[in-house]
Amino acid sequence: MAETDLKKLYAGRILELAADIPLSERLEAADATVKKRSPLCGSTVTVDLELSDGRISAFGQDVKACALGQAAASVLGAVAVGRTLEEIETARDQLRAMLKDDGPVPDAPFDDYAVLEPARDFKNRHASILLAIEATAEAMEKAKAQAA
Repeated sequence: MAETDLKKLYAGRILELAADIPLSERLEAADATVKKRSPLCGSTVTVDLELSDGRISAFGQDVKACALGQAAASVLGAVAVGRTLEEIETARDQLRAMLKDDGPVPDAPFDDYAVLEPARDFKNRHASILLAIEATAEAMEKAKAQAA
């Protein structure tokens, strides 16, 4: 990929999302916390969440990632509360397929991940983009296991 393609990727809506990540405060009394790191780029995301009746009732995240990872965390933060594990796992799988297999954009309410479609060509950025949603799925599984 040309350097100009990479510069185009880091523009516009992606930078807007990266600059305004919802729910970026850690939770004090989380049911589960998961920290994930991308070994390739060093991006890290820590997710705290609380579950109520199998749904996320409180969500917090600490994001130390590139603009793409931050934008992905922003999309997730905007819709995480109220989601079930099944919804999070489906969105994660759809996002992964969008990036790696040229699949369609994830279903609503995760369809704002469409902004990251141009990142398909930058395989070294995929792990950072997936960090927040992978950490959320893992934290939900952990919280459910602890509650059982």
